[in-house]
Amino acid sequence: MSTFYIKAIWIASNYASVFYCYFTALGLDVTAEDTTNHGRIDLTVKLEQRVFILEFKVVDQDTGKNSALEQIKEKAYHEKYRAEADELYLIGVEFNRKDRNIRPL
Repeated sequence: MSTFYIKAIWIASNYASVFYCYFTALGLDVTAEDTTNHGRIDLTVKLEQRVFILEFKVVDQDTGKNSALEQIKEKAYHEKYRAEADELYLIGVEFNRKDRNIRPL
């Protein structure tokens, strides 16, 4: 495993922790590293009959595509909650390594 890969995981998990703390402080039902049969969802937030699936990625440059959202779709993370939720929201959040900020869409 490369140093870059380990550092990217560490940075993404730090950002995810901020989201986790914020949602938890609001009293929402939050699950970090939510296991599915295709991998792990970085963060799942439940609010009544709505489920928000969040995936976090650290990127070096703007490629024009949202790899975090693509991962949610490719691995079908939302299928775990399809029967349970009335509404599913798939949210891919990318952080620019250089700017240390959320990458705009």
